[in-house]
Amino acid sequence: MATMSSAGTVSGVGAGFLDKERTIATAGFNRWLVPPAALCIHLCIGMSYGLSVFWLPLSRAIGLDKPAACQNPSVIGDLFTTTCDWQVTNLLIIFTIGIVMLGLSAALFGGWLERAGPRKAGFVAALCWSGAFAISAFGVYIHQLWLLWIGLGLIGGVGLGLGYISPVSTLVKWFPDRRGMATGMAIMGFGGGAMIGSPLANLLINYFKTPTSIGVWQTFLAMAIIYFVFMMIGAFGYRVPPAGWRPDGWTPPAATNRMISSANVHLDNAHKTPQFWLIWMVLCMNVSAGIGVLAMASPMLQEIFGGSLIGKAEVGFAALDAGQKVAIATIAAGFVGLLSLFNIGGRFFWASLSDKIGRKATYYTFFILGIALYALAPSFAHMGSRALFVGAFCIILTMYGGGFATIPAYLADIFGTQFVGAIHGRLLTAWSTAGVVGPLLVGYIRDAQLQAGIERALVYDRTMYILAGLLVVGLICNLRIRPVESKWHMSEAEVAKLQAETASAAASGPSGSFGIGKGGFDTKALLFWAFVAVPLAWGVYKTLESAVKIF
Repeated sequence: MATMSSAGTVSGVGAGFLDKERTIATAGFNRWLVPPAALCIHLCIGMSYGLSVFWLPLSRAIGLDKPAACQNPSVIGDLFTTTCDWQVTNLLIIFTIGIVMLGLSAALFGGWLERAGPRKAGFVAALCWSGAFAISAFGVYIHQLWLLWIGLGLIGGVGLGLGYISPVSTLVKWFPDRRGMATGMAIMGFGGGAMIGSPLANLLINYFKTPTSIGVWQTFLAMAIIYFVFMMIGAFGYRVPPAGWRPDGWTPPAATNRMISSANVHLDNAHKTPQFWLIWMVLCMNVSAGIGVLAMASPMLQEIFGGSLIGKAEVGFAALDAGQKVAIATIAAGFVGLLSLFNIGGRFFWASLSDKIGRKATYYTFFILGIALYALAPSFAHMGSRALFVGAFCIILTMYGGGFATIPAYLADIFGTQFVGAIHGRLLTAWSTAGVVGPLLVGYIRDAQLQAGIERALVYDRTMYILAGLLVVGLICNLRIRPVESKWHMSEAEVAKLQAETASAAASGPSGSFGIGKGGFDTKALLFWAFVAVPLAWGVYKTLESAVKIF
């Protein structure tokens, strides 16, 4: 039997400290404490986008000042060598493994998360993500690349998947009145993780660097500890609303939107509907286009604008000397940071706007505006206008991030809230697919253009048109999304039985606010928000400091 505590939790005989029953909120709990808990986790796992900061130092781990290349370099050789430096291409596989595992683990463990609750999922995510850095630190120390593949790739990817989906269902249930805004607040943290983690990693590498060490294994250990602490704070900050809870004074709108279902579709049936696969394609196309740009943003800006980035418009990229290439590489890094900043802002802006205009209309905007901007980007480049070119891709990246933040609310609208976290987990296989397709598509087209003798400043033209084509496919899929047929809906009895199995006795009863979730930013909420806002503000400052050099 469960008993309530004044701290806003439920305790009971037989309920473990990590069990869902121990996280059910009670009277006096403020729902605005949940988003910063989610941010604690997402700001940590978001460093997956910033892992590239380690590739160049790791490619000189043995040679230090100069590369110690193997005579016959190969993937297998890199995995087990202790005397040669690793190739950057084989280090990049860590990121690919991580993104693939993110989607697979989210799909596999989404159902378990619904049963176990966000605290247990966040706890396991913290162990996996911080453990991944610790294992990789040992891999760097003994110079074994396969340990990094297992660490930051395989185990880290599981942590990414669990950490990413852990707050989604919970936030949708806490904010039924503002689903898009709620998920946007949390998921924007994933986009901001690299903004904090990348400059932090640079600072730590320079601090730990010695004449005989690149300082990466020490940095990995330090970040493992930092991330473990932050993610544990987030995991134990999670609370779930009791069955039947709704915000004080809020009732579902009387005039129902056809695209917002009041019914629920069971997890076992969601993937059997055409709506699931249409939304899967919508996400996959939007992400493939955006992640392809992110993967090649730095070389793209350098090769298109060349010497004009340093006031030498007459000098093309190929004619720059080594010192000039270093200078424009620094400016291009600012471009990458600027894209990350707009990626974050878009996650909150578009997700919040979707509460007003609807999810389907939001995705129409992504695709129509995105098609236009991708198609115009080559013209901006030919005009030599950095401002228009950079501006176009900043807007594109807001929609890339906005797509991630809006999709959980889109799923809740279509399939109901009962299994939204698990359904979202399965849908993230679209991200895994896009994480492979997007960068490979952009990279291979670029290489083919260069081999055909196309000038470097023009090799991305065809790529932009192909990415616009991907968005056309996404637009068609979004157009075809309709409400789920009633035959897939769970009956009221099925929903009631399911809630009775997971809800505590104290939380059962008629719907209402139960005195939970009241109030806005009280002192406790303000302090928790400040706790996550300070490192995020530092990341924004460091990003703007670098990005200003573009202009």
